[in-house]
Amino acid sequence: MTMFPFQVNESISINIIQPKDRDELYTLIDNNRTHLRKWLLWLDKRQSPSDLDSVIAMWAQNVEERNGFDAGIWYKHKLVGMIGLHYIDWKNKETSIGYLLSESFEGRGIISTSIKALLDYLFAEFKLNRVIIQCAETNLRSRSIPERIGFVEEGISREAQWLYDHYENIGTYSMLSSEWNK
Repeated sequence: MTMFPFQVNESISINIIQPKDRDELYTLIDNNRTHLRKWLLWLDKRQSPSDLDSVIAMWAQNVEERNGFDAGIWYKHKLVGMIGLHYIDWKNKETSIGYLLSESFEGRGIISTSIKALLDYLFAEFKLNRVIIQCAETNLRSRSIPERIGFVEEGISREAQWLYDHYENIGTYSMLSSEWNK
């Protein structure tokens, strides 16, 4: 995927997490552990920077195989979050976007702005037809992002994700290329 680094605007850039970014990524995760743990199961598996080595290698392989990406979001040259495409279904021209953001950078439009720029690219350059965002039903901040951008809510999957000690209902939103920028 030759789209990286991806300049969203003058303040926001998206780039593949490299081994050199490992410590900065770990700091982001560790500083936001309590905040992010409410929604992400994998945080407890990342207890030191070295725990990210195999994950970063897997992310590089996914990019190489055109099978999605996991990238950092830099805001004014500071790593503040992540955004990624989970598996790209090239046959059906579909993917899903996942994201996380440092709690101290919420409310600045960083994720919404990044997703809008990615949608422009995914529909125009990758010729995808459908992009999905899934969020926990109770994660109102996360759900407001696809709602604000104009994604269509397809429904709620009941108890679709086990999260530590309980099930979460998952909301699914979609955007079609025919609906984007109309």
